[in-house]
Amino acid sequence: MGARLQSPRMSAPRQYRQLPFSAPPGALDLLLVRHGASAPYAPGRSFALVDGQGDPDLAPEGHRQAERVAARLAGMAIDAVYVTSLRRTVQTADPLVRLTGRVPTVEPRLREIMLGEWEGGLFRQRVAEGHPIAVRMAAEQRWGVIPGAEADEDFAARVRAAIVEMAAIHADQRVVAFTHGGVIGQVMHQASGSNPFAFSAADNGSISQIVVHEDRWIVRRFNDTAHLTGELTTAETPPT
Repeated sequence: MGARLQSPRMSAPRQYRQLPFSAPPGALDLLLVRHGASAPYAPGRSFALVDGQGDPDLAPEGHRQAERVAARLAGMAIDAVYVTSLRRTVQTADPLVRLTGRVPTVEPRLREIMLGEWEGGLFRQRVAEGHPIAVRMAAEQRWGVIPGAEADEDFAARVRAAIVEMAAIHADQRVVAFTHGGVIGQVMHQASGSNPFAFSAADNGSISQIVVHEDRWIVRRFNDTAHLTGELTTAETPPT
């Protein structure tokens, strides 16, 4: 009998699956937490100033938000905690600091945009009233139209310098920075190339995230508030 012919063996085609995100080696994983809600402003009763900037305490709901942030982040591996020179970030960080034992580093360059003549709480009133300069600020997406306010380019430069330095110090680490809404908006603007005010609406107690690797800033999330919904559990209830 003649030799049996064998059909050629067909190899399975190579498959390429979608892979979950993995930070590049040497990158900084940065969680940006907006401080909890601060005390309300009463016209004519300016907040205390620190280096010319309003420095209100947290409101009671701000303390509750801080507890929720701590409950959300305490189970994560955190290598460092940063706060600004304004007390509302320090107070928001305090529950997480107590749970983790991490001593916070003060980074003044991550403080809020300086609002010039509208500091001390007046900014809130002017925006609520629809002041013409507030309308112009929103339309032009520039803080600098406020009388005496910090120049937008100076604000952008100091925020960027702080992030770049943190990335150099904390390669392959996760850092939590308790900061301000304007700063978070500025970081996201620089990371994404968006309009300047596209990310200006971070909620109090929210978590945003970027991964910094050399000159590349990767947006991972913005305004995550999942931990702020529902009732406080006993473990999350703030001490009296």
